[in-house]
Amino acid sequence: MGSTGSAARESARPATTDRRGAVVAALMLSMALAALDATIVSTAVPQIVGDLGGFSVFSWLFSGYLLAVTVTLPVYGKLSDTFGRKPVLVVGSVVFLVGSLLCALAWNMGALIAFRVVQGLGGGALQGTVQTLAADLYPLKDRPRIQSKLSTVWAVSAVAGPGLGGVLAAYADWRWIFLVNLPIGAVALWLIVRHLREPERETGTHARVDWAGALAVFACGGVLLTALVQGGVAWPWLSAPSLALFATGLALVAVVVLVERRAAEPIIPGWVWRRRTIAAVNLALGALGLLMVAPAVFLPTYAQSVLGLAPVAAGFVLSVWTLSWPVSAALSQHVYRRIGFRNTAMLGIGTAALILFAFPFLPYPGQAWQPTLLMLLLGAALGLFQLPLIVGVQSTVGWAERGTTTASVLFCRQTGQTIGAALFGAVANGVLAARLGGASDLDSVTRALNSGTAPEATRRAIADAVHAVYLGASAAAALAFLVLLFLAPRKFPVLKD
Repeated sequence: MGSTGSAARESARPATTDRRGAVVAALMLSMALAALDATIVSTAVPQIVGDLGGFSVFSWLFSGYLLAVTVTLPVYGKLSDTFGRKPVLVVGSVVFLVGSLLCALAWNMGALIAFRVVQGLGGGALQGTVQTLAADLYPLKDRPRIQSKLSTVWAVSAVAGPGLGGVLAAYADWRWIFLVNLPIGAVALWLIVRHLREPERETGTHARVDWAGALAVFACGGVLLTALVQGGVAWPWLSAPSLALFATGLALVAVVVLVERRAAEPIIPGWVWRRRTIAAVNLALGALGLLMVAPAVFLPTYAQSVLGLAPVAAGFVLSVWTLSWPVSAALSQHVYRRIGFRNTAMLGIGTAALILFAFPFLPYPGQAWQPTLLMLLLGAALGLFQLPLIVGVQSTVGWAERGTTTASVLFCRQTGQTIGAALFGAVANGVLAARLGGASDLDSVTRALNSGTAPEATRRAIADAVHAVYLGASAAAALAFLVLLFLAPRKFPVLKD
């Protein structure tokens, strides 16, 4: 009897040590692909537009990809809990690679945008399932190690993406930006197919897919995120298209609620928001996504326009937080084992709020080392905040709920970034308009500065605009702190491995 139980436990293990190493390598490659494709296109836009045209809609190369990733995260999370991680990751990888090949073959801007959406449909599976598998493969005490590896891959890929895209566009052809995905993705896919072994799961009555809910979630998320991404850019916020999209999105929210309440196996189950721990982590990481917009989007403009740095140097000022973030995340286990997941995250986000609040008090115009130091400290604070929450919330659920839980966390963070881009863009443009008068916006003012035609008052106006954005980011960090303080339980209800 004892040997039978031992054999059963052995067969239920996802992988041997050797296989687990191969699977982790595949996860890191998949994460690199997902991270690169969010940024690699940015520096190749001039070459793409010069070849295909469509300058007026090129922003959808980024928006279409990110929208598809975001709205599919909950769907893939539920599917991975229903059918297993492996089939979802394999299908997502295939869709991503097909989308990459189609992007390389695009004949005009409309086709390229459509194929970027196909890429995003696969990218949603990569992001969510990779994070879920990381928790499946390792017990609680070892999860910080794999999560810090994934954080490092994400950070390096996100920073290297624009540079790699520029090199490929300048010295090869912009189509290679998408073709390089094929061999890397093929290796990752081969490793997953060959080495990932999941325990047998009973299907049948439990394997129901809420396709109506999936379609409703996809439509609702797509409409609302489009309204946020394009509002104030393609049309004014109070214009007919903007109001129509928001009205349609709110109507679709009601449809999602009705469909999901009647579904036997809903895509977004109600327990995601009824459990205090998961709800608190979702809201806190949504605030993280929002505040990350301040440095990621506005700091390079500040570094070039106010500090007078070259683009490469400005990129370095931003990139230093990718050095401290993974290190802090890897070391966070020594903190949360002593004081708990919630208190560690509160320590990190409280420190981040103070660092963000300090940015507007930097001297004008200041030295490059000053914002660089703040970014180094901010990365350390956010590493102490994010990883304990992800590891903690994944440890409060079993295998059958982990995909849905992880996807809800990532969905909230992605949605927070979308809201932050819209909100802080409006704040920055509002401050510029107040300081300079008229309908000044950050893009037009920055172009004037780069051409050498803007006066010193314009530089000060940009500094004030970025300072206002950082104050908003500090408020978002304070909000995350309060959510954890009042909503999250003092001790996460961790399940035994």
